[in-house]
Amino acid sequence: MARCTHLDQVTLDTLPEAVDGCEDCLRTGDEWMHLRICLTCGHVGCCDDSPNRHATAHRTAADHVLIRSLEPGENWSYCFVDEVGMILPRPGGETQIPPSPMLSR
Repeated sequence: MARCTHLDQVTLDTLPEAVDGCEDCLRTGDEWMHLRICLTCGHVGCCDDSPNRHATAHRTAADHVLIRSLEPGENWSYCFVDEVGMILPRPGGETQIPPSPMLSR
């Protein structure tokens, strides 16, 4: 069974109470589909179903390899390097997110 070998890079202990959306899309005025948070630095980016794929772009630029879904009811995390999904005990909490602009058209 595949295992993540990067769990030592999880530095985020608690999820933010709320986010306004994908940090990069908000700066550029673009739309996103689903939100992901970097477990190393807390950067909020959009998923690969979004036009700009900012979570993956952040992984490449910052070399931060672990993300977690911020979607309501989802608590999975993913390691880009080991290509494995998992449920982690931290970060704790839940994040209020706005509806996807792509779904509200």
